[in-house]
Amino acid sequence: MGVQDFFQRIAGLDAERLKGFSGVVLFDLSGEEGGKWTVTFSADGVKVEEGETASPDLTLSMDAQDLLALSNGKLNPVAAFMQGKLKVSGDMSMAMRLQNILT
Repeated sequence: MGVQDFFQRIAGLDAERLKGFSGVVLFDLSGEEGGKWTVTFSADGVKVEEGETASPDLTLSMDAQDLLALSNGKLNPVAAFMQGKLKVSGDMSMAMRLQNILT
């Protein structure tokens, strides 16, 4: 699975799984397959756009390969954060909820 596959999977999340979750998340990825993606979660579903937004609620910065490892359960999000592999800025409670939605 690559980064594009990850974002396609996010875009296809069902409304029940996202119930009560909304906001704008910027994924700032470095390394191979890196780039910036803006993901908007709302009652209408998930919208994924390549590029960055001016004012995200949450920014997650990491290597693209670490994102893939997180998404398939090979890297623990808390461990990644503690090891400096994952940098989080913005709404920390949103980050915690997002962890449950994406895994």
